[in-house]
This record gives sequence, structure tokens and C-alpha cells, in this order.
Amino acid sequence: MNGSNGSNGSNAPAAPAEIPARQGALLPLLVADQEVVDFFVGVADLDATNPADQHLEDGVRLASGARLEQFARAGSGDAFCFVGEGGEERPVVYVSLDGEAGPLALGLAELVRLCLVAPWWRDAPGRTAGELRAVADEFREDMPDLDRRRDRAARALGLDPAGLPSEAAVLARLGELSRGPVAATCLVLGCEGDPLDPLFP
Repeated sequence: MNGSNGSNGSNAPAAPAEIPARQGALLPLLVADQEVVDFFVGVADLDATNPADQHLEDGVRLASGARLEQFARAGSGDAFCFVGEGGEERPVVYVSLDGEAGPLALGLAELVRLCLVAPWWRDAPGRTAGELRAVADEFREDMPDLDRRRDRAARALGLDPAGLPSEAAVLARLGELSRGPVAATCLVLGCEGDPLDPLFP
């Protein structure tokens, strides 16, 4: 694993080279382009189409005191949030109504690739490589047109499907972000002031 120890002068790991930041470019497409909406809402369970739905539970906040800005939700009501100030390059944290939270990506571009490659990522925690393969196979059995829908959504976002990272790479990235300085910066407190459980223990 390459990990997060690159000597780039920063305490936080940089986004992998194959995941360039595209500031200000993606969020409007997650709302406006129908191919993209169909994939992200219907397959990846990430819905940014209704800003009125983007309200975190009262008291949920970052331990650092930095801004926690919800920009999308899952069907369950779980929240996708930006951390701090800025644009789409900000870290993305997932806050579950089950009392779990943790970083998913350094920037919306990286989250988009995670959702395109492994829309079943929520089933990843604690599973072996073989079990994850079974999860992916079952997901494809339930959705035989998954690859076609993914490719159409990727192209609508200006991405080459052949250039997407592998499932193994995006899952390894989730594990990497769950440890070290990024996880510490993105620590979420619940309504009672206690830290929420990590998404990836």
C-alpha cells in the first residue's frame, strides 16, 4: 500500500494522482444531469437534488469546531458533508443516523469515483477481500446493467470510464483515510457531545 506518508509537506495525505481535483465542477452535475442523477440516486444512494433535505441533526458537529456542511443525503437520511470552508476540494465526511461517521474522500471528485467504482462501499467495513467480492457480485446480480449505467454517468461527468480506479484501490483509500490526521480532523461529535463511532474501525 502506498499509504499517506508521501513527503508533500502536508500532514494530510494528498488525493491520489488519478483523482484530480475539479473544483466547482461536479456538484451541479449531480443535480442537473439526468444520467448522473439516475446513477447517484438510484445506484450509489447519494441524493443532492433537494437542498431542503440537507439538514444535520441538531448538535451534530465537528470536534475541531470547523464547519460541517451537508450537501447530499442517502435514502436512510445519512448525510454526506463537506468539512471546513472552501469548495469541492474539501474533505467529505459521511454521518450515519446509526451513530457512525468518518471521512470518505479528499474532495468531491474522489467521492464521485468511489461511488462510480464501488457504490456498495457501505458494506466494506470489517469484510475480507473474499467477502467484498461476494458483495460486489451480489450487487451486480441485482443490477445487471450496473456497468452500463456507471459508464454513462462517468461520461456525463466528463470522465473516461477506462480511467477509473479499481475497486481495490478505492477501498484501500477508505481504509487509509480512516486512520491518521484526516480522521482526527474529521472527528464528528453527536448530539450529546460524544464522538461518533468510526465508519471503518
